[in-house]
Amino acid sequence: MNIFEAMEQYGHEELVFWYDQAAGLKAIVAIHDTTLGPALGGLRMWPYDSEDDAITDVMRLSRGMTYKNAAMGLDLGGGKSVIWADSRHDKTEARLRSFGRLIQSLGGRYITAEDVGVNADDMAVVARETEFVGGLKETSGDPSPATALGVLEGMKAAMMLAFGSADFHGRRIAIQGLGHVGTLLGEMLKNEGATLIVTDIHEDEGRVVADRLGAQWVAPDAIYGVDADVFAPCALGAIINDRTIDQFKCRVIAGSANNQLQEPRHGLELMKRGIVYVPDYVINGGGVVNVADEFHRDGYNQERAYARVRGIGKQVQEILQHAQQAQIPTQEAADQVAEARIHILGRVDSTYIPE
Repeated sequence: MNIFEAMEQYGHEELVFWYDQAAGLKAIVAIHDTTLGPALGGLRMWPYDSEDDAITDVMRLSRGMTYKNAAMGLDLGGGKSVIWADSRHDKTEARLRSFGRLIQSLGGRYITAEDVGVNADDMAVVARETEFVGGLKETSGDPSPATALGVLEGMKAAMMLAFGSADFHGRRIAIQGLGHVGTLLGEMLKNEGATLIVTDIHEDEGRVVADRLGAQWVAPDAIYGVDADVFAPCALGAIINDRTIDQFKCRVIAGSANNQLQEPRHGLELMKRGIVYVPDYVINGGGVVNVADEFHRDGYNQERAYARVRGIGKQVQEILQHAQQAQIPTQEAADQVAEARIHILGRVDSTYIPE
């Protein structure tokens, strides 16, 4: 991989590599854009197959955070970080504290929080070395409930467009991934009266959750082709691709996973097939909205934060309507909304004000 070419392609400001031999830490921080404020985005711990895979993932995720934070109306830029390790076997205090020192060295240009493979307890360890951490237990806490709530509200907006009703009774929802967000979403959907079909790559744990939800279990590769009204991807990205797109029998795709489209052209393919795709960085923005409330001048307020999370449904509705009117893929409509805000506020911020 030519890193500078990749940075130019994605529009990144900074890519930081950190290697601590004593701690066994290999970490990357990608700061995509700080036009609206310091970059905010979570830490992912994942056993990537290669260095290039880790770089590609952190760059795509950080770019998504720029658009997510802009679309959510936050005064924050986009960034992301990854630790190249298996969270089930390689997570240690030394790795997390070394990572914290990396974050502190950036001087506030990047604020980290939890993502796949880490939790609030892990972030408390990171916070022993840096002040630039969000989502701690004593503040906004686990972002998963807020993320799941935002997905639920966004899913309702998509169902209104596809079916003319947001009522989940009699609707079949397929959930791919039963991590924190997928499980919480499943519980919410069950309470709304939906019938659930679920899967997860960790079968033993997934089946326990499926039984608790009263859900039908299918093999991971079978989830794409199930007969469902809504497909909710809540695992890793790039699941909408040339291999899977012909399998979908749903009318709506709406879930918490990041970077669901392997390539932009897949969004166009979904539009041609009459599938309503809710752009991932809009519908899964509840977690970052919740964390961002920590930086309010009055400090974190859960009632205020969750009121903004519930507003994701309205944001999704407006983007879907814009896409329909302009006859463009929904992710293109979402990009236009985010880019317009970055451009306009970037111009406002460029005005010189004497100190």
